Amino acid sequence: MTHTLAPREARPAGVPAPGVAPVLYPQSSGPDGLERLNAAWAPPSRFAFFTEVNNTHIGVIYIATGFLFFLGAGVLALLMRIQLAYPGLTYLDADRYNQFFTMHGTVMMFLFAVPIVEAFAVLLLPSMLGARDMPFPRLSALGYWAYALGGALVFASLFFNIAPDGGWFMYPPLTGPKYSPGINADVWILGLGFVEIAAVAAAVELIVGILKTRAPGMTLANMPIYAWYMLVTAAMIMIGMPAVIAADILLELERAFGMPFYDATKGGDPLLWQHLFWLFGHPEVYIIFLPAAGMVSIMLPSFARAKLVGHAWLALAAISVGFLSFGLWVHHMYATGLPLLSLAYFSAASSAIAIPMGIQVFAWIATLWDGRPVLRMPLLFILGFLFIFTIGGLTGVMVAAVPYDWQVHDSYFVVAHFHYVLIGGMVFPVFAALYYWTPFVTKRMLSERLGRWAFWLMFVGFNAAFFPMHIAGLRGMPRRIYTYPGDVGWNGLNVISSVFSFVFAIGVLIFVIDFVTHRKTGRIAGDNPWRAPSLEWLSAGAAHGFRSLVPVRSRYPLWDQADIKEIELAGHGYLPDAPTRERESLVTSPITGEPERIIRLPGPGWTAFLAALASAVALAAGTLGFTIIAIAVSIVAAAIYLFWLWSMDPLLPREFADAGRGVSLPLYSNGSDSVGWWGMVVLLISDAAVVASLIFAYLFLWTTRPGVWPPDGSQLPGFLGPVVIAVLVLVAHALFEAADQSNQRGQPRATMVTLGASAVMAAAVVLSGWLWLDSLGIDSTRHAYGAAVWTLLGYLGLHVATGAGMALWCLARLSLGMINSWRTLTLRICLLWWRFTTPLTVIALLLVAGFPHVVSSP
Repeated sequence: MTHTLAPREARPAGVPAPGVAPVLYPQSSGPDGLERLNAAWAPPSRFAFFTEVNNTHIGVIYIATGFLFFLGAGVLALLMRIQLAYPGLTYLDADRYNQFFTMHGTVMMFLFAVPIVEAFAVLLLPSMLGARDMPFPRLSALGYWAYALGGALVFASLFFNIAPDGGWFMYPPLTGPKYSPGINADVWILGLGFVEIAAVAAAVELIVGILKTRAPGMTLANMPIYAWYMLVTAAMIMIGMPAVIAADILLELERAFGMPFYDATKGGDPLLWQHLFWLFGHPEVYIIFLPAAGMVSIMLPSFARAKLVGHAWLALAAISVGFLSFGLWVHHMYATGLPLLSLAYFSAASSAIAIPMGIQVFAWIATLWDGRPVLRMPLLFILGFLFIFTIGGLTGVMVAAVPYDWQVHDSYFVVAHFHYVLIGGMVFPVFAALYYWTPFVTKRMLSERLGRWAFWLMFVGFNAAFFPMHIAGLRGMPRRIYTYPGDVGWNGLNVISSVFSFVFAIGVLIFVIDFVTHRKTGRIAGDNPWRAPSLEWLSAGAAHGFRSLVPVRSRYPLWDQADIKEIELAGHGYLPDAPTRERESLVTSPITGEPERIIRLPGPGWTAFLAALASAVALAAGTLGFTIIAIAVSIVAAAIYLFWLWSMDPLLPREFADAGRGVSLPLYSNGSDSVGWWGMVVLLISDAAVVASLIFAYLFLWTTRPGVWPPDGSQLPGFLGPVVIAVLVLVAHALFEAADQSNQRGQPRATMVTLGASAVMAAAVVLSGWLWLDSLGIDSTRHAYGAAVWTLLGYLGLHVATGAGMALWCLARLSLGMINSWRTLTLRICLLWWRFTTPLTVIALLLVAGFPHVVSSP
């Protein structure tokens, strides 16, 4: 292949580069090519809101939905502040207040903070990276609709008095079946479980998109700093979110089936929930902060009129924060009676994370110092962010100290602290981003005059509302109370907080009014209203973004590459056409950004919306107790997902296609350069985190009753059964490996036989595992031991059963000619599943069979 960054060769369209296979589809940089490009990326004429999957559409409605949830949670906060304005008020009773503060925290953390930062990434990253779209547009659409429908289900529970009321952290045993017998907790668990899965789906999209669909020549070193922040954030979601998903699964199993994971009377421990929840909950603070910091870092050069100081240090700081954040979860559990040595470690880790956080703040200040700042609305919110977040960081170092934390634990000092961190560290940067990138979407500017009113009302209102809470907390005001006596010295502080919370709300309202009216009143923005250096301002605003995909050799391409706009507009970059008449983008190497192949992206369709809708209806029906409806709709949902999977890996030609600039690239890949392969690897990493969480639960529950594991009356497991099951798993895996080898040799009959045998063997694994556990008499409802064993092995048994289904799936596609010796991607992806499932299943069997013998030995 000729060098990918060479200038465009003068050659007839469709003539391949030397040594490359014949080109099937020639490119055209002329008017006919642009016409084909616009036609391929045109939105559907009807029902586009539901069927369009392009990132420019999904990203916008994603952000809008997240902002609506922010407004809803803000209204709940105002209602709570009315209740707390004076002592002894009965405006809200205790039950309603509990629902309001639970939903306020839940919506802000799960339905606003995490989704909206992912939404900005879905909208902006393809353009920043010089790509036309994310690698899995339908997955982005599915993630959005799952989030919107699941979030609407949770929020709507307020209007039917079935909203969750156990706090946004939902601590057992208060949320267990004994103390929360209604469906309030189930609404939270199941509805947010749906949202959490959507967050993982978006993280898969972001990781693969950042690593595999960058502009030609965009190395990791030249990647925009925002992409670095989002790569770390997505990785944190993939590792951290599974812990709370596992916690949700265990709590719902306890509530629905009586499996006592958190019931101390049956060997469970409510602290297990806290460990699993905060394994995600504290990294979540940085999952929220890092994207906001990334947006600040990418916006700041536009107003400093200088390049970012310490680009490499900021990337390393983001990675350091991501790594250290997983060592801080006990930061929230200092008062639970843990050993002092453990507390000392987590206190040190909580203080250490201030170092990379400080590096970022000083880099931003140095950038402003190095340049000639221009004070515009986004910069004003950035400055407000720096002030507020610094205060939140200082109080964070204070509560990292164990003795101080014991004094202020569960007081309003902590409420003030985390609002300074979250609102200062995330909400103010988000408003800066809204002012900065609104012209990117609407081509009109928001009002500077109204913006300054909005900023100062929000800035003064926030500080005047939340700073007094520090003092109230130090005076002993506890969290989560709906009223208080009038003689304890909190009256004036609460009045101030309540009044200024409405001042903050007025500032938000001014922004909303400005945003709604700016399409008519705002001035025309132009192509690059901020004189920004990043690549998204080069895109034309059309659905396909770029006329052609330009080579990038700088971190600041619009400042450093003078001819970049001319190359893009003239169609002299890569893919100036849509010769296949479909949506296309480039797949590039993860390190150097060298083009590897052309990826053909799915266009508009109903699949993602209908799959999410059917799943949401099944979930709601199951939560409300309509079992038959839930089962019926689940079957419909499964059929939609199967249809979706069947349409993947289409029958593409083997010939290369003209990618422009003298390069011809394949349209299909069977191996590790395929985005599908990368997507499966990233997904399996997240799945491994779920398995690790279940193993952690098994071992943690043993620590609560180390002398009775298994409990008295349970048979000590032997080794014969697990050895037999492990051998069967290995054989099923080996048969799948043999199927892949025989398929590569062009032996379809042998491939069919080995795939069928693998499916039969996998079914034997599931059956033998169930018979073995049943023969031991392990009861999943009598003791936490049985619940942990059945859940861990059941989860991996589900993986083995899925492996059997994959074997049958590949068998069907093979028989129809959709898999052959050359077209093997589906088989390879399913093989990844087996290579993941087999070792984890063997490890789990070894743990369940061997660990009780170790702990029971004298």
